[in-house]
Amino acid sequence: MIKAILVFNNHGKPRLIKFFEHYTEDIQQQIVRETYHLVSKRDDNVCNFLEGGTLIGGNDYKLIYRHYATLYFIFCVDSSESELGILDLIQVFVETLDKCFENVCELDLIFHVDKVHYILQEICLGGMVLETNMNEIVSRIEEQTKLEKQEAGISAAPAKAMMAVKDMNLSQKIKDIKLPSISF
Repeated sequence: MIKAILVFNNHGKPRLIKFFEHYTEDIQQQIVRETYHLVSKRDDNVCNFLEGGTLIGGNDYKLIYRHYATLYFIFCVDSSESELGILDLIQVFVETLDKCFENVCELDLIFHVDKVHYILQEICLGGMVLETNMNEIVSRIEEQTKLEKQEAGISAAPAKAMMAVKDMNLSQKIKDIKLPSISF
């Protein structure tokens, strides 16, 4: 089972943090710091698997990571997960981000955090892998984007109606109405 997914830059700044177990915020920050120190000091030509730090559970947990440009993608998993399977899952996650953002970069993770979390939820939910087919994930994201645009149109309808009423200049039309005189 996946316990946590962390993405941070070369300087240790977290760009995405998703824990599937409850930890206090202080413990989460310690886990991020410890994980960064464990992963960042490793050479690029060494294995991408290492045993988890003391905060995450020690020997029963593994850190599986990939370093792309300025970002580290780290999955903390228990011993029941396949290292190669998780490494492939990281690749699917990065390629999906790349496809959705057209050459994903660190700024995409910062400014589109809601979309990044949605992509992650399509891949993994509650620590369990849901989908590994990138085409399926991208099609679900496109459907979500389409729904968001439709909802934006619906929520903008009252404002559009008010603008249409203002454009009709009703107040002037009411003044211009000529009523017949009524004699008593």
